[in-house]
Amino acid sequence: MDRRTANMIWVEKYRPQTLEDLCISDENRDIIESFNQEIPHLLLVGGPGTGKTTVARILVHDILKCDYLYINSSDENGIDTIRNKITGFVQTKSFDGNIKVVILDEADNLTKNFQDGLRNLMESYAPYARFILTGNYKHKISTPLQSRCQFLDIKPSLQQAFKRCVRILTEEGIVTTVEQKRQLAGLIKSYYPDLRKCINEMQKFCIEGELVITQSINNNELCVKIYNEIASHSTLDLRKYLIQNEEAFNSDWEQLLVDFLNYVYDLSLEESKKKAMILTIADHLEKCSRVNDKEINFFACVLNLENI
Repeated sequence: MDRRTANMIWVEKYRPQTLEDLCISDENRDIIESFNQEIPHLLLVGGPGTGKTTVARILVHDILKCDYLYINSSDENGIDTIRNKITGFVQTKSFDGNIKVVILDEADNLTKNFQDGLRNLMESYAPYARFILTGNYKHKISTPLQSRCQFLDIKPSLQQAFKRCVRILTEEGIVTTVEQKRQLAGLIKSYYPDLRKCINEMQKFCIEGELVITQSINNNELCVKIYNEIASHSTLDLRKYLIQNEEAFNSDWEQLLVDFLNYVYDLSLEESKKKAMILTIADHLEKCSRVNDKEINFFACVLNLENI
């Protein structure tokens, strides 16, 4: 990426470069601070935009200062990557005698054969190399691999996310009123724990040096309409309405499912119906990671809820 472009994109311009800059829990910070030229195999898990890859890069650059190999597992997830890239890298010591590190980013996309082959590499070359795996979904990492890694749940606190966003606004010289700070808090809460998305959305609303959040971030009114349409069995009309108003929720069908689940949870409903609805929404949330069209997945969820 061109440096001038990166400086215009806040998530790149303000990407943490040191451990002190990271938005992570105190427990994880203490664990990472304890690493010094030696780390176990690590499994870093958290939702999108929580800082997993950044933590991995800070470990190899700022703490270990070691040779490392970065693999994007979404692009290179077959057994040939082990044979042609990783094995050659880990089978020799580095010139300075330090361990080498292989970062397998988005490791929840690795094939079964890759994961099976990785188990042997971890054990065979333990004197020379360590592996850092990152992923959104822990359950997609095989149990034998999980047992070989120290697990860290990477997620900033809501307070840390708000402070980071306010700090960025201050450093950019953005004028922010008290009312806009309240709107910003709503925006961050809506997208939390995805700090990357919070920063991207916040930058979108910074116009001519001033924070101006013009759209409602709270999806509660939309959730009310969805529920009323489900209750009145008018879901076919609902789909057309939602497609026409995607901009109202930034086309984020997954977040809309989360908001609707929270809305249903707070409703005064017969307990058995509420449980059934929550389980149905949760099932479609899980499917969001696999489906090609999240809008169709959302509408299928609505149809299932109508039957309940």
